[in-house]
Formats: sequence, structure tokens, C-alpha cells
Amino acid sequence: MNVYPSPIPVGRFVTLDDGLKIHCLEYGQGEPVLWLHGSGPGASGYSNFKGNAPAFADAGYRNLVIDLPGFGLSDKPENVAYDLDFFVGRVTALLDALDIQRCTLLGNSLGGAIALGLALAHPERVRALVLMAPGGVEERETYFTMPGIVRMVETYAKGPMGPAEMRHVMQLQLFDPSLLTDALIAERAAIAPSQPKNLFSTMRVPNMTARLNELACPVFGFWGQDDHFNPVSGVMKFLAHTPNVRFTVLNRCGHWVQVEHEALFNRQCIDFLKELA
Repeated sequence: MNVYPSPIPVGRFVTLDDGLKIHCLEYGQGEPVLWLHGSGPGASGYSNFKGNAPAFADAGYRNLVIDLPGFGLSDKPENVAYDLDFFVGRVTALLDALDIQRCTLLGNSLGGAIALGLALAHPERVRALVLMAPGGVEERETYFTMPGIVRMVETYAKGPMGPAEMRHVMQLQLFDPSLLTDALIAERAAIAPSQPKNLFSTMRVPNMTARLNELACPVFGFWGQDDHFNPVSGVMKFLAHTPNVRFTVLNRCGHWVQVEHEALFNRQCIDFLKELA
């Protein structure tokens, strides 16, 4: 558990079957939507989705905004490999602990890859997927040539990331870096020192492009044309291989569609979910 004052709101902690504690913020009642955030130093569900989940709650959905293991206020074990199987297994165990048999998975970047992996492993558990620049459709080498990831790796390797270093990395996250508030930078800089040293070195996500045709649920996705972390060409892979898919692609938009185009994102997602009813 964390011993420092929390830089983000504290919700509930759910203990999994292996004793791992997952931090979860809940908003609203109704059909469940599980929110899976992206990677990076200091990341949390709150920092990714604070402007989105309340709107979904107002629309009649139960929103579970979690911190993945190794992130936010969740446990951060140092004796595990943070690969896709680990994340999919722990998220599935969380659904079991919450007695949620089926839900919509909403994921950004790493969270999108985890949502994909879970939908392929347990299709009966997934009502729909909402993906924002999801990982898992490129080889690892491709991601590590992207300017945002190059800057993140170089900065992280130099030592602890304070607010200045965090802003330097995250300026490439958005097309308009003025949206990076001091509060957002501070909350991520406060969490980053607590993350385990092996978190990013052991993170492995396979290329699942060849399995996109297996997705049994409806898929709705977003991508920014100016994404410096995940190539927008991934959109065409989904459109070419996924049976039931649509994408919104936006110019003047980086890796965080849900932040840079908050109102549009909320509106289109809620319309998509209402169509499934």
C-alpha cells in the first residue's frame, strides 16, 4: 500500500485471488464499463479518464476506472513480468472479484492492447470494445522508433522524473501541450517514483494483427493523426481485418483523443453504447 499522500482521488481497493490489490474509482450505475489506462511513468486511470467517466455515469453506465498493477495506487510487485498475459490475467481476476460476467472494455494505448487481449482470450466476457490508439498491432521495434517513446525511454533512463522531466515527455502526448495542466503533471510526477524498476523493462505486448478477425464483439476506435507514440496506420489494420468495427480519426490530435477532444469522444462513445442496447 502507498505510504505517501495520494496525488489522485482514493476509491476502493479490490483484492484479487493472488492477494494483489487493485485501486478502482467508480462512477454511476448501470451496464458496466471497465476503463484501462495507458502506460508511461506516473500513469493512472484518473489521469487518463477524469474528464470522461463522469459523462458516462450521467448517461446511465457504471464506470470502473482502475489503476493497472504497477501504476497509480494499485500494488506494484517487483517479482513479476509485466507482459500482456499478466495484465489480461489480473484484469480478468478483477472482473471475477467484482462478479462482473460481461462488460464493455475501454482502453487507451497499453490499456487498448489489454482490452484486445482479453476479448480474444475470453470473448464471452466482452460486450464491446472502445479503443483509443490501442497497442498490440505493431512489432515492439516499431513502437520504439516513435518520437514519444524514444523521448520517454531516454528521460526515464536518466533517473527520477520530477515535474520538469514529466512535462518534457508528455509534451509529445498531445497536439496542444497547453492542455497539460500543472495538476496533471504533479499527480503523475508524484506517482512515478513508486513504480517498480522492472515495470517497463519487462513489458511485452505481442502483435495481435493476425487475430483481429477473431474479435466477436463490436469495436469502436479513435486515433489522432499526430500521434507520436503509436502510428496512426494501425487504423487500417483494424478496418481491414475486424468484422464489426468503426474508427474516428482526428487531425490536430495526439495520443490522448479522450483529453484533446473530450466532448466529441464522450458523445460518440455514449451514442455507440446506446446503439448496442
